[in-house]
Amino acid sequence: MSSSSFKTPTPLQWRDSAIKALKDRPIEGLVHLDADQLATKPLYGTANKVAPVFAPRPSDSEGRAWDVRTLNEGTDAAALNAAILTDLENGAASVLLSGAVVTDAASLAKALEGVALELAPVAVEAGFDGARAGEALDAVAKASPRAKLAFHLDPISAYAAAGGAPSDFAAILKDAATKAAGWANTYPEAKLFLASGKVAHEAGASMGQELAFALSSAVAYVKVMIEAGVSADKALSSVTLGVAVDQQYFDGLAKVRALRLLWANVSKAFGHEVQAQIEARSSRRMLSSRDPWPNMLRLTAAGFAGSVGGADIVVLDGFTRAAGLPDEFARRQARNTQLILMEESNLGRVDDPASGSWYLDARTRELAEAAWTEFQAIEAEGGIIDALEGQIIQPRIARAREFAEKAYANGAAQIVGVTKFVDPDVRPVAVGAEVADAPSYGAFEALKPVRIAAAFEEAGQ
Repeated sequence: MSSSSFKTPTPLQWRDSAIKALKDRPIEGLVHLDADQLATKPLYGTANKVAPVFAPRPSDSEGRAWDVRTLNEGTDAAALNAAILTDLENGAASVLLSGAVVTDAASLAKALEGVALELAPVAVEAGFDGARAGEALDAVAKASPRAKLAFHLDPISAYAAAGGAPSDFAAILKDAATKAAGWANTYPEAKLFLASGKVAHEAGASMGQELAFALSSAVAYVKVMIEAGVSADKALSSVTLGVAVDQQYFDGLAKVRALRLLWANVSKAFGHEVQAQIEARSSRRMLSSRDPWPNMLRLTAAGFAGSVGGADIVVLDGFTRAAGLPDEFARRQARNTQLILMEESNLGRVDDPASGSWYLDARTRELAEAAWTEFQAIEAEGGIIDALEGQIIQPRIARAREFAEKAYANGAAQIVGVTKFVDPDVRPVAVGAEVADAPSYGAFEALKPVRIAAAFEEAGQ
């Protein structure tokens, strides 16, 4: 039978059929609003006048579609070294370290023993101690100009999460920029700052708010690097943009694509056209603790969103992370999930596979426009730091969080294993040490992380 025998219905014909199928329910009920007040419609097509979007990742990572980066946390340098070598020997392309070891050169050297920094990128994160962690990484790299380092300086996220700083924040930011300027000369391939919206996401922000937080942070970092003597072109290219991806994979991949479009506007404003480097990390607010096994599905969806959306780097948590530090099994699952997505599902073989989908192109463009509006509002208030200190961002994020919590409370949204299909006999899992809470300084309202499942898990106990 030829394809010509199938008639394409007009939007009006579709509407008539939909009304009949809905019976007594209004057709307007098929339109859904999110926390950014963006509408998801039941039907997309040429009638929607959707402008096409093409936002591929700029290049592959050493012959692979994206950089499979593993997260290693802890205080035991020897244990971290064993975990890092296992990751790199079994498919990971790079590693991300956090914890006490990253601020001590001797401990970090022990953790990275046997790692060729010229081949395997190493990223470190230490919040307010980012400059100290950078110095430790610098000592381990021994000024090798070919070392592929990611210093991941991100004091703004630490500032937002803590509601203040242990000392003068302006001095902390200036010190980070001064150190970054020196490392920019020593390590030409290094990435210096991480401008991430993840702290806003984990506090309950909408997608537009998260993207705006990342963009405004990036602008602040570029400006402070320029003041420290780094060229605008180099400053732009040394910033990694960070975004969270969760089980809502269509929204997650649209978020990554939108961030690439937004960065093009920002870099042009500084007089350069610099391709974005985007790191997509799995959301922690989506994880369940009582029954962590369904987290594997959520993390797989998050990995799908990051990879199909075109992230350059994807980082997945261990599925037990809500209960404590992941053990070897959970870390292996996090690593292998990405490898299956890449090598068995072949998700990276097409540049921007979402391009051409009326729905996903519309979602990407609408999300970029909402984020740009939010970004302009933050910049009008003096930038991300002034907006945090003036407590302008926090109420808006609180409203978005309440919007999401209400959807789960009234059943409009579900969490498998928590609000639906709850397993009464949960299999236990092994975890490492509990994760310490972030410090709090009380200078302004902190963006504290939330976990959506927590309220339901506590109510069920």
